[in-house]
Amino acid sequence: MKLALGVASLDEIAGRIRALLEIKSPEGLIEKLKMLPQLAALGNVFPKTISAKDAPCKEVVLRDHFSLDAFPILQCWPLDGGRFITLPCVVTRDPRTGRRNMGMYRMQVYDGQTTGMHWQRQKNAAEHLRERLRAAAGEASARVQTMAETAGGTTNLAMTNLDPANDRLEVAVAVGTDPATTFSAIVPAPPEVEEYLIAGFLRQQPVELVKCETVDLEVPAHAEIIIEGYVRLDELRSEGPFGDHTGFYTPAEDYPVFHLTCITHRKEPIYTATIVGKPPQEDAWMGKAVERIFLPLFRLTLPEIVDINLPIEGVFHNLMVVSIRKSYAGQARKVMNGIWAMGQAMFTKCIIVVDEDCDVQNLGEVTLRVANNIDPERDIQFTLGPIDSLDHSSRMPNYGSKMGIDATRKWAAEGFNRPWPEEIAMDAATKSRVDALWKSLGIED
Repeated sequence: MKLALGVASLDEIAGRIRALLEIKSPEGLIEKLKMLPQLAALGNVFPKTISAKDAPCKEVVLRDHFSLDAFPILQCWPLDGGRFITLPCVVTRDPRTGRRNMGMYRMQVYDGQTTGMHWQRQKNAAEHLRERLRAAAGEASARVQTMAETAGGTTNLAMTNLDPANDRLEVAVAVGTDPATTFSAIVPAPPEVEEYLIAGFLRQQPVELVKCETVDLEVPAHAEIIIEGYVRLDELRSEGPFGDHTGFYTPAEDYPVFHLTCITHRKEPIYTATIVGKPPQEDAWMGKAVERIFLPLFRLTLPEIVDINLPIEGVFHNLMVVSIRKSYAGQARKVMNGIWAMGQAMFTKCIIVVDEDCDVQNLGEVTLRVANNIDPERDIQFTLGPIDSLDHSSRMPNYGSKMGIDATRKWAAEGFNRPWPEEIAMDAATKSRVDALWKSLGIED
């Protein structure tokens, strides 16, 4: 991931985000001049559109006689429902604001011209489709409610009287983009921030875009393959099973169908894919990069956070370990609720909060603190709310319970009146004395 993003350490990117968040209005000419390099760098994050003749992804344009069978699309696991495109950058446009979104959603290949579109209920592309449905339904409240409760939360097969000229959402899919652009498709950005901006920030140069041939969308001009088409508002089809990053097969469910209208690609395109499955798999290090890079944004909302760890085996939405600088009673619970209120972090099933002197990257130390510091009845909190669509254990699809564990030291202000013991640690003088003995005993570092 460091190689892909062009840095020696992921903390470099986190540092750039932190510096951006700390920019203050300059006072006086000297301070304004000092800000010029920062402002110039910010100018490089905005995408720019280039002509089709300069776009490598337009070297071959297929409006007729195209098929996905031309590409080596994988079936990854024995019980998968078929072949899946696993590393697509899927571009849609918000019907209300016109703002573009780029997300990564697996696509099951049904045949050469159609695929499934795994738009989970809480994803931005699913909301774009719901917006189109609301407009097509004339904001009929009963129908809108029905739409929200269907599989994937995206569409409603019972709808009638759709305008044939207005019954679809346009979609474009880029396969084989540069690493920063691909990575930006998975980051938990707010809907107001376009992923092309994030990619520009990561690359420190603009993403070059080009207009599609058959849909009103812009796609990365240097991608290997572009797939254009649309999703109908009144069509669902069974999608799955799929061997997912949870380590289990997600069962077949109904999801929207993507119809192709055009394929463009480089003359000798490279088809890119990834394998997900029982962790650790390739996506594990993408998730760890998200954890490191976006820590400053967590701190923007919850400044008491010192560090976080999303263990790979917790598949990034089942377990989060958080260390905090505790300043008042009940702060650990405040942090839990704050995390559950933050975008995609709302799916976190289990949150463990420890004190700042606990290294959250050391799961042995975390286990010691949790096992010793909690009174289970007092320190475990349960709540109900949205759950990741891939969670097979929740009582209902997309809705279930979450758990928070307060493993911080307890204060008298929290009703704890017993003395809290000191953690065992050797004094510095003894450690230094023993360290000096190793060489004389013939034991080297």
